[in-house]
Formats: sequence, structure tokens, C-alpha cells
Amino acid sequence: MKQLELAIKAVFNSWDSPRAIKYRSINKIYGLKGTAVNIQSMVFGNMGTTSGTGVLFTRNPSTGEKKLYGEFLINAQGEDVVSGIRTPEDLEMMKTCMPEAYKELEENCEILEKHYKDMMDIEFTVQENRLWMLQCRSGKRTGKGAVKIAVDMVNEGLIDIRSAIKMVEPRHLDQLLHPQFEDPSAYKDKVIATGLPASPGAAVGQIVFTADDAEAWHGEGKSVILVRTETSAEDVGGMHAAAGILTERGGMTSHAAVVARGWGKCCVSGCSDILVNDTEKVVVVGDNVFPEGEWISLNGSTGEVILGKQPLSPPTLSDDLATFMSWADEIRHLKVMANVDTPADALTARQNGAQGIGLCRTEHMFFASDERIKAVRLMIVAITPEQRKAAIDLLLPYQRSDFEGIFRAMDGLPVTIRLLDPPLHEFLPEGDLHHVVKELTCETGMNEEEIFSRIEKLTEVNPMLGCRGCRLGISYPELTEMQVRAIFEAAVSVSNHGIKVLPEVMVPLVGTPQELKHQVRLIRNVAAKVFSETGSSLSYKVGTMIEVPRATLIADEIAEEAEFFSFGTNDLTQMTFGYSRDDVGKFLPIYLSTGILQNDPFEVSSLNLTLFPHEESLLNLNC
Repeated sequence: MKQLELAIKAVFNSWDSPRAIKYRSINKIYGLKGTAVNIQSMVFGNMGTTSGTGVLFTRNPSTGEKKLYGEFLINAQGEDVVSGIRTPEDLEMMKTCMPEAYKELEENCEILEKHYKDMMDIEFTVQENRLWMLQCRSGKRTGKGAVKIAVDMVNEGLIDIRSAIKMVEPRHLDQLLHPQFEDPSAYKDKVIATGLPASPGAAVGQIVFTADDAEAWHGEGKSVILVRTETSAEDVGGMHAAAGILTERGGMTSHAAVVARGWGKCCVSGCSDILVNDTEKVVVVGDNVFPEGEWISLNGSTGEVILGKQPLSPPTLSDDLATFMSWADEIRHLKVMANVDTPADALTARQNGAQGIGLCRTEHMFFASDERIKAVRLMIVAITPEQRKAAIDLLLPYQRSDFEGIFRAMDGLPVTIRLLDPPLHEFLPEGDLHHVVKELTCETGMNEEEIFSRIEKLTEVNPMLGCRGCRLGISYPELTEMQVRAIFEAAVSVSNHGIKVLPEVMVPLVGTPQELKHQVRLIRNVAAKVFSETGSSLSYKVGTMIEVPRATLIADEIAEEAEFFSFGTNDLTQMTFGYSRDDVGKFLPIYLSTGILQNDPFEVSSLNLTLFPHEESLLNLNC
């Protein structure tokens, strides 16, 4: 009875441990009161050479290959395999030393896959040549593995297409879009160690040795590689924060490997070439010593550890992914549009299947060259309308050229263009006031007194709630006129060359119908002028980005002027909660850890929307 009591307490103590709480928090697991307690008799894998233990996946969790993938230890208990204390042998070895048990294991795996209709993660023990199946569960897998397994199981007749789509999680597809190394052959002379390719992909970061340091450095915006002798459950916070994980000991199914694969993290485990000194915070590789903060790169597909920051490149998409996405396209009802700010990005979006552009941020175009940003600054510091008009005229050809490239790439698809949104101070040079004034004086030819005076007038206590969005267009109508002229001149130009253009002009930060009405009238007047001057015409829409809570409450009134809505959830979130998105990081971790908030509201949005007229309005969620 005492053993039963202690066993039950051990399970619940584990459930309530800080590491378990941290794991549930990272994986957004909420509302569970506890866990079940299973009590069963033991079998022993440490009873000599006819006994052993192992962990396996019924398919390769990294690649999806239909082949048993796992590790095995003779004369050992399960903890010896998963803890990383001993480096296990490949499962293939079991064929030789325990052929009958291995054959039975293969048969059991096939039965379990057919029953559960999924790739399974299985633990087993052999006691004196008799096989015991200890547990099975759905196996964690990489994005590449998830897609291949889903496609293969449909082809094998195990599952249908809808089940296959549910089997692949959004984060799996996200992994497939992560970068790889540009040229693996280029860094061969910089490979300092090789371990097990525990979780594929590439990672570049600075060495840290503790989970706490990984979280702290990540919080400072640094990319880190967590280097440990071996990881344990206590390290999950640091593992989650790290770009990649490197361990000295452990196998392909060790803690580091399994957790990293589940999160899509690059991981190299069981790297016996390195010696980790946690006390002095150094990694020793042969005669070389690498301290904390040293840059390294990991290739989780080959197990290579590379010195320095190696360049990364976008991934390539597999045939399995193309097949999977075609299935999703057959079933889905939503359109998928891209956020694009340049012609090059528009082309990439089109090649990857975007059905249009849901948000083109025009302010990003101004940072493309020194000439553009200087023209913007001339506009900002202009004192007279004539000076401002002259500076704005310099920007017109740049904007027109960018819009032409975007319209060409999106031939036949809608392009939603947001007029200038951010506060003007964001375009000023960085640094102290004296440096800013000196730089602007050189760029504009104005004297320092004029610059000081203009900056003082532009200064706002809270710029995010200041003169931005539609307020800029109303205060400086010539700015809206320039942007709209660039849009329609570009649209007419490419349309005359056989390109089908579907422009949608979006007015940002509207809080009242009057604000939108002012800008809509101006936009339509400029469009009419351009059409008159060019002798051409085309259809277009004018809508708004609703970023102010009041606008959502009077959406029916605003819909009288808008032909489509777009909801800007960043501003809506900070205004609704009263959280500054620039400062929320100071207290958000406390809110999440204490349960005041279950999710970062800037990452997870919950919108209850009612659509008002018009029937053909487009609801565009830029979340």
C-alpha cells in the first residue's frame, strides 16, 4: 500500500513540477485539473544479454520514410535510452541479437498503425527474449515528416484526404518555410564537430550554456544556440527560446531530440566530439576552446557543427507538399493573400500561390534607397506647402514604379494598398537631437534653427495615437494625392500593356465616418483626374483599415463609405487592452505566468465580427 501511495504522489508531483507547468504554458495547454495514474507490474530489460529496451517510431519522424526508426539498448531499462545517459544502438541491431522479438515488434507496429491510423511513438522492453509493449502514442514529427506521412497514408488507403489535412499542423508547414544553408559545401573546412542529426533544418546563433541564459538572451533579441551536456525537462524554457540545440550526449530519441523535433527546432545531439564545461561556460573541441557568446551554426539534417555565422537561404518545396496543399485548396473556403511591400516580394508571393495582396504598406517603400528617405525627410521638415509639394513630387516616380512592378506580378489578382500610416517621426534619422538636426541640415539645406523648430512642432507625447494614418492625409492632403496619383498612373500604365489590374485603396486608422468620407472624396477626385488625363479608366475599390475600437462599434456607418474592411489587429489590440505594443514585454511574462492572460494578445486574436452592407464588401483580416 505504501508503494501505491508513493507511486500516485510521484505522478502528481511530476504534474505540478515547475518544468511541467512551463511545458504546458509553452504548448498552450490550459484547463486540465490533473492527470491519470496508471499502475502496472514491471518487466525488466536489464536481466542480461537476452533482455533490452528501446524506443521507436513506426515511421521516420524527420523524413516520413515508411521504415521503423528507433534505438535499442541491451541489458538496460527505458530510462537509460530516453535520458541520454548511454548512447544507444540503432534499432537494426535488434534484428541480429533478438530476431524473434524484432519480428513480433514489426507485426505489432503494423497493427498499431492500422488501428490508430497514425505514425506511432512506441516504448518496448524485452525480458529474457519475450517482447513487452509498454506504451504507444501519436509520434511527434517534423514538418517534412508530417506532410510525407499524411500523403503516404492517403496513398496506402489508411486515411482519407480530410483526415490527412487534420494530421498536419500549421506549425509543421511553418517549419518547411524555414531557411537552410545556402551552400553546405562552402563551410566544410569550418566544421568543428559532428553529432547525430536529431532534428533537421539550420540554425545560427551565439553559444549559451543554461536554459535561463537562453531565455534572457532571447528576450534581448539575440539568436542563441543552447549547448548542454544533455538536456532535461527543466530546460524546456531555454530550448523553446533557442534557435537551435546542441548536446554532448544522447541519441536520436533523447529528450533534446524529441522536444526539438516537436517544436521544429534544429538539433544536433550525441556530439561526442565536444566537451561541455558548464562551470567555466566553454565548449572544448580538441585543442580549441569556444566561450559563451561565440557564433556557431548547426545543420540538423547532417549533424554538423560549424564555426561562425553561415548564410541561410529559403527552403525548397517538395512534391509531397505540393500534393498536400492541392488537397487543402480543394477543401478550403478562404482566400489566402500576402503582405507585400515590394515588386520582388509580390513575385515571390505569386509563385507561392497567393491569391492577391491583402496589405501593401506604402511606408516601407520609402526605405528602399537613400534618395527616397531623403525626399521623405524633405517633406517632413518642409515649412511651406510649396516646399512640401516639391518634396512630395520627388517621391511620386518612386511610388509609381513600385506599384507598376507589384501590379505586373499580381496580374488578374486584387492588390490592397494602404496609404501612409506611421507617425512621421519614424522617418527621421536615429540618434540624439543634435545629431538628427545636423544630419537634416546637411540633407535639406535648411538652417539648424528651422530644423529645431520643425522637429519641435512634430514632437508628440504618444506618437502611436498622434498624427498618423488618415490624420496625416487630412492634415496634408497633398500626401494622399501623391500616393493615389502614383497608384492610378501605375495601374493605367500596366493596364495599357495587357495587365489586368484590380487596385484597392485602403485608408488607415479611421475612427469616424467623417474621416473616411474626407479621404474617399479626395481619392475619387484624383482617380478621375488621372483617368481624364490618360483617356483610360478601370474599376477600383476604396476601403479602410479599422484600427480603432470605436470604428468597430460604428462599422455600419463606416460601411456606407467603405467598399471593404480590413482589421488591423495590432492597433486594435493595444487600444482595446490599453497595452502599448512597444512596452508590453515588461509585464506580459508576469501576466502569462500567473494566468491573468492565457496568450499574448498580440499573437492570438479573438474577433467576433458582424458584417454590414455592402454585400460585396471584402473582409480582410491582417492578423
